[in-house]
Amino acid sequence: MSERATEDRPTRKKLPMVSSPPAKATGSAAGNGDGPAPKAKDAAANETGARANGAGSSVATSQAADDAPATVEAGAGCHGGAERLRAAARAGESSQVLNELVEDYPLGPHEQPQGMCPAFGSLRVGLRMRRTATVLSGSACCVYGLTFTSHFYGARRTVGYVPFNSESLVTGALFEDIKQAMEDLADPADYDAIVMTNLCIPTASGIPLDLLPKEINGVRIVGIDVPGFGVPTHAEAKDVLTGAILKYAREEAERGPVARPSNLVEDRPTVTLIGELFPADPMGIDALLKPLGATVGTVVPPREWRELYRALDADVVAAVHPFYVRSVRQFEAAGRTVIPSGPVGVDGTAAWLRSVGEVLGTPAQKVDAAVDRAVGATRGALSGQKIEGRIVVSGYEGSELLVARLLVEAGADVPYVGTALPRSKWSDPDREWLEAHGAHVQYRASLEQDLAASEDVNPDLVLGTTPTVQATKERGTPALYFTNLISARPIFGPAGAGGIAEVIGGAIAGRERLNRMRSFFAGVGTGHAAGYGHEGVPERKLTAKERNARARAGKASTGHKKKSATPRLDRSTDEKPDSTSKPSKSATDEEAA
Repeated sequence: MSERATEDRPTRKKLPMVSSPPAKATGSAAGNGDGPAPKAKDAAANETGARANGAGSSVATSQAADDAPATVEAGAGCHGGAERLRAAARAGESSQVLNELVEDYPLGPHEQPQGMCPAFGSLRVGLRMRRTATVLSGSACCVYGLTFTSHFYGARRTVGYVPFNSESLVTGALFEDIKQAMEDLADPADYDAIVMTNLCIPTASGIPLDLLPKEINGVRIVGIDVPGFGVPTHAEAKDVLTGAILKYAREEAERGPVARPSNLVEDRPTVTLIGELFPADPMGIDALLKPLGATVGTVVPPREWRELYRALDADVVAAVHPFYVRSVRQFEAAGRTVIPSGPVGVDGTAAWLRSVGEVLGTPAQKVDAAVDRAVGATRGALSGQKIEGRIVVSGYEGSELLVARLLVEAGADVPYVGTALPRSKWSDPDREWLEAHGAHVQYRASLEQDLAASEDVNPDLVLGTTPTVQATKERGTPALYFTNLISARPIFGPAGAGGIAEVIGGAIAGRERLNRMRSFFAGVGTGHAAGYGHEGVPERKLTAKERNARARAGKASTGHKKKSATPRLDRSTDEKPDSTSKPSKSATDEEAA
């Protein structure tokens, strides 16, 4: 619960709404009819040209020879040296962007992502939004990997791509290419917004997305930088985009009436939930809020632009996932009260409901009744399915502490909880509760720390990332992939309490089966059987034609004769024909002549 006094909070603002989108005017912003003045637009264009042309020159073109380490080649990537990219970013226009990223998302001991490319997080958020186009600019290999991963996870949407080369990168022409792409794509019949994302190289080179027009043809333009050397995890990249679109929507609402969201609740207080939650969780939380006379308004990241207005119009905002620091900043700027954690387990549910009731000013008797009802149902669900065993929890989704709390209340011993996310005041209640129950909480946990914990405490089950699960299973200990098997299920309220025990219990009981499999496959893929089965670089095998030619001293045999236009050598002599003279006519030809 927020410790700030009521008088210290920004004044809550009621968002001005209209029942339908205003008539579209030439040059107007989508949804609010507030377009920039022509003079301001011309000034912005002049500044755009100056900074775009200077972006490349300040990074590469005008650098002296002794400043070469600060340049970036077109083919480089986040795998090409984070320090080199940071040096280039600080030398160019993007130093402020990088400083803000480091402040909001402090790096861990490993200083680089140990999971998937962080930009996948923001790409995922954009692809899930209706009537929203997503465009990337970065190394071709990075764009390929991101689009492949997004479609692997079920995205059925096109991902735009603005390519570049060394020339367009250092001269600033890439910015003009991006601007042109936005103009070509901005069709209000198809899109409400376009999300333009700079990956590592454009960010390090100082391509100024903040100078893009805020809207084109009534379509909003949102530019973000998501470099792998500045955003540690893909979870935090979700906040980069969510915070950017929340800021845009808040400023729209502050300028004047905005399009009315669908299903806007006005007859009772609403709660906005922050975090990508399992679809059943908001419904379960809504059932817990009903006795308080409140309801869930919406969840951010949203599924469409109008939901942002509904989110900002809430009476209470719950930072269920604690790493959305930029998103929280926008809610606080709108005068909304933000509370931490979520209704997980018995203790967590009681504390969270009391926090909501306090912010809403709900009578104490009504709050007590709601808490008693929720706690009774949750306790009953937990008592029906007990978990016995020692469990190590780790992951990069941001819900690791919440899951660990639920496991402890279900009877499990959880000595270690590792999360790739940083410490935040929004996760402090969960951390304090876990530490009081004997768990060590490791923020910005590295793969090495997770592996060491899974070895040291001799667990019955490990919940973690793919490499952690693989290494744990190789040692004969059951393990489950946290993202797909744990976070992709309800964890809040009675539904969460009753649903997690079955999958956990089944995994722990599978140790004997796992060891039988290890015995059966003993030695496979290890020692001399690892890899290709040879040392050094594999030799290229000859094709059948090459082997045939080698066997015949360079003369390949294909099984049939080919007609040749050149004369054949006389086998009785080693004399070769004159290559410059034409073949002479045969005797038969002379007689016929």
